[in-house]
Amino acid sequence: MEGREPPQDLPDHLFVSSSDHPAPSEPSSSQLPRDLDWVSSFLQLPPYHGGSNDATGAGSSSLVGGGAPVNADEEERNVGGKERRKAGGGHRTRKATRPRFAFRTRSSEDILDDGYRWRKYGQKAVKNSIYPRSYYRCAHHTCNVKKQVQRLSEDTSTVVTTYEGVHNHPCEQLMEALAPLLRQIQFLSKF
Repeated sequence: MEGREPPQDLPDHLFVSSSDHPAPSEPSSSQLPRDLDWVSSFLQLPPYHGGSNDATGAGSSSLVGGGAPVNADEEERNVGGKERRKAGGGHRTRKATRPRFAFRTRSSEDILDDGYRWRKYGQKAVKNSIYPRSYYRCAHHTCNVKKQVQRLSEDTSTVVTTYEGVHNHPCEQLMEALAPLLRQIQFLSKF
C-alpha cells in the first residue's frame, strides 16, 4: 500500500466531555450476547454464541422476516411507512414490502374460491415443474392484493396459493351471507 497507512483507533483522550456524562464505553461482554439472543428470537435467527464482531459491525445487513436486507446505517423510517435514504443530497423513497402469506391446499381444481373476486393477469412456466404459475389481482377497484397459484409437481393433489398484501375491503361472499343476519339484527334493535 503505497502512500496509504492502515486506519488506527482514535485515542481515548480525544473524547472531550462538556458535561458530567461519562465517556461512551463498549457494551459489556455479558450484555451483548443477551441483547443479541433477544433480537435473534424476535427475527427467528439462530442465537448468538459470541465470536467475531462481523454480524454486529457498522454497515452490516441482515434479513428481516424473510424480506429484503436492512442496513442499519443508512435507513430511517418516517411515519408514512416508507424508507428514506439520502443519496447524493436528494431523497429517494421506497415503499415498504407487503406481507405475504402462503397456503397449501389439497384440491383437484387450481382455482379455489376464497370469497374474493380475482382477475387473472398472467401465467408463467416454472423451472423444474410441469405446472405453470398463475397470477391474479383482486378485482375490487381500490384493492392492490395479488395472489399466485401453482400446483406442486411433487404432489399433484396440492395447490400452493400465495397472497401478497391485505385486502382493504370486506369479503363479498361473506357480506352476502351475513346480509340476512344483519337485517334481522337491525329489525330487532328497533324494539
